[in-house]
Amino acid sequence: MSLFAGRFAGRTAIITGGASGLGKAVAARIVAEGGTVALWDINIDALESVRHEIGAAHVEALDVADPAAVEAAAATTVAALQKIDILVCSAGITGATEPVHKYSVESWLKVVGVNLNGLFYCNRAIVPTMLANGYGRIANISSVAGKEGNPNAGAYSATKAAVIGLTKSLGKELAGKGVIANALTPATFESPILDQLPPSQVEYMRGKIPMGRLGEVEESAAMVCFMVSEECSFTTAATFDTSGGRTTF
Repeated sequence: MSLFAGRFAGRTAIITGGASGLGKAVAARIVAEGGTVALWDINIDALESVRHEIGAAHVEALDVADPAAVEAAAATTVAALQKIDILVCSAGITGATEPVHKYSVESWLKVVGVNLNGLFYCNRAIVPTMLANGYGRIANISSVAGKEGNPNAGAYSATKAAVIGLTKSLGKELAGKGVIANALTPATFESPILDQLPPSQVEYMRGKIPMGRLGEVEESAAMVCFMVSEECSFTTAATFDTSGGRTTF
């Protein structure tokens, strides 16, 4: 049983990238703590598996980089759950591991499309229903790379920095309206997204963490669940950190 059993009773949530990694861990915890969850992910097979595994109420298979698909999924999900109290934008890709001067335009646009544009589309689609209900919690997943920049990961670092800026702007826009928006900047943690990277890149990132290890997905999930709970009531337009001491601001 969760330490916070019942914390999300009566609350509904959309989790993007919800079929794996941090999204799945957050979704499972919200369900365990009494919430109702909709999972959004591009992997339909994984979605159905995770839906049954954690007891999700609704799933949507979509590419968040497609604004029309996001709008359609938002409408269907709101109809299914009646309201949306929580949005966790966890969908993301790493892109190529190349220096900027060798980075392909195709890979750059793909990373920007998912990590930044997709997150914007999701926030844009869900904020109105939160404002109408006078309550909302948004957690946009950034990265320590957005604060410090990782070499050979220019697109990823740039988009994650942009997520911080977008969230700060959004949080200030919504302040005083019952809707809170914050970002999370985790260091590298054990997750399927690491399969997109060469081992040398993973070891570089591990070596930058003062604690000397990668994070655990549950550690970042615990922070996200605080960020989207009612307890997080006076912090907005902020950045929470789970970096093992790596970040300097």
